Amino acid sequence: MPKIAVIAGGFSDERAVSLRSGAAVTAALKDAGYDADQLDLPAKLDDLQHILVGYDAVFPVVHGKGGEDGTLQSWLETHQIAYAGPDSAASKLCFDKWRYGQLLADNGFLMPQGELVTSQSWQQSAIVKGPFVLKPNDGGSSIDTFIVHQPELADQSAINGAFARHGEMLLQELIEGTEITIGVLLDEALPVIEIVPPSGQEFDYENKYNGATQEICPPQSVSEDLQTQARDISLKIHRLTGCRDFSRTDIILANDQLYILETNTIPGFTDQSLLPKAAAVAGYSMPNMVDMLVQVALARQA
Repeated sequence: MPKIAVIAGGFSDERAVSLRSGAAVTAALKDAGYDADQLDLPAKLDDLQHILVGYDAVFPVVHGKGGEDGTLQSWLETHQIAYAGPDSAASKLCFDKWRYGQLLADNGFLMPQGELVTSQSWQQSAIVKGPFVLKPNDGGSSIDTFIVHQPELADQSAINGAFARHGEMLLQELIEGTEITIGVLLDEALPVIEIVPPSGQEFDYENKYNGATQEICPPQSVSEDLQTQARDISLKIHRLTGCRDFSRTDIILANDQLYILETNTIPGFTDQSLLPKAAAVAGYSMPNMVDMLVQVALARQA
């Protein structure tokens, strides 16, 4: 049976989640019969040359910068090492939320009104006159994301700190509605998941991982027609952005309109994560899913 390196960790704010994803993928690969090890992403990528000796393929689960932005994928491509998941070009595109949004808007997808802003320019935008979202242009897991219903109550100090960490950020109008997410697995759109945070709260970093958020699959409050539309849209975006193997697209449903938020090229693979949950509803166990993904990766390299 092939020997698989699950590369996790890294140096972004999402390191802790990545390590949990890595542990879950490694356990699933072992359950599927693979010889699998979880490895921490080294500070110098070239150290992977000796670390990966003897491995047949890589399963990257490094969330955020260094992994989800295409850096690791580019190194693996250069060294002709088989790996699962979207390639470096698709990863880089989807990680840049502004460039991704421009591509989708140019292709007729509905997006919230948005601007790329700095600490000096964001308060001059017309968008902040109403409810808005301010988030890193190149981050995930809802870290440093501000969902502001009343602009006059925005936490200026916290926002300034986020700008200091990220430089440019993405400012968008807040679309109030039902949040749904759709995973794509090997060119198949998985069942829709509705995300229901605790009453009066948001789907923020804490509520993503504390078990308080309800994740309903399939959703009861979304019509079958809209679910079909959402799955079709997510698959089209998966293909448009050049993704392969898997992705997960987040959407807001408001007034029967589907607004695209973002596409994740290395979504969470923890026991609480959305892609594995949707795959399970579609009939794919975690060991079955990672086995399929590894087989595809190995076949590409053959």
